Amino acid sequence: MNPYLAEFIGTGLLILLGDGVVANVILNKTKGNGGGWVVITMGWALAVFVPATIFGLASGAHFNPALTLAIAINGGMAWAQVPGYILCQFAGAFVGAFFVWLMYKNHFDQTPDQGTQLGVFSTGPAIRDTASNLISEIIGTFVLVFALLACTAGESTKVGNFYVWAVICTIGMSLGGTTGYAINPARDLGPRIAHAVLPIKGKGSSDWGYAWIPVVGPVIGAILGGITAQAVIPFIS
Repeated sequence: MNPYLAEFIGTGLLILLGDGVVANVILNKTKGNGGGWVVITMGWALAVFVPATIFGLASGAHFNPALTLAIAINGGMAWAQVPGYILCQFAGAFVGAFFVWLMYKNHFDQTPDQGTQLGVFSTGPAIRDTASNLISEIIGTFVLVFALLACTAGESTKVGNFYVWAVICTIGMSLGGTTGYAINPARDLGPRIAHAVLPIKGKGSSDWGYAWIPVVGPVIGAILGGITAQAVIPFIS
């Protein structure tokens, strides 16, 4: 498969399943309402695992502009591919968020709280503090990129996909309580744009004042994680 198409469909599936589990847990009158943080973190980890298993051989299963940048910096892909990968990731994230809204539309209509509606699409801080929130996203993404690059060095794709699941799961459970662990600019910005343009009943602000943090933080964290992995991998592989 064309790698750009794989990144588009894979990121769309990632968001459909990831934002889908959030919708199932927090929107009113769903079967999964009140399922809690563990359900969300497990669901998000599996949401990454499924498209990674399907599209890993086609594109490397990045589904994350920050990860794409880190891999390019480490020489794992041609820089000429980076813009196309990132564009397809953002587009896929938007489309995936659209289908979450389409599937859960009746439940959005039954959920008047504007913050809960936005929470299906994008992340937000538990305590709003710019410096702390940015640091949280940097640290979470550093762990993601460093762990993925270091753990999967020399491993088969299927074994590597298991590591992906484990890493995403542990980041959510251990580091996700501060900002909701975007750790992926496309995962946050694509659905946030969808929230802004979709005709969601009673919706409020898309919180654009916060939106730069889950973009800039992951980029910084990914670059640092990639550089660190590049230094460490020769000693562990």
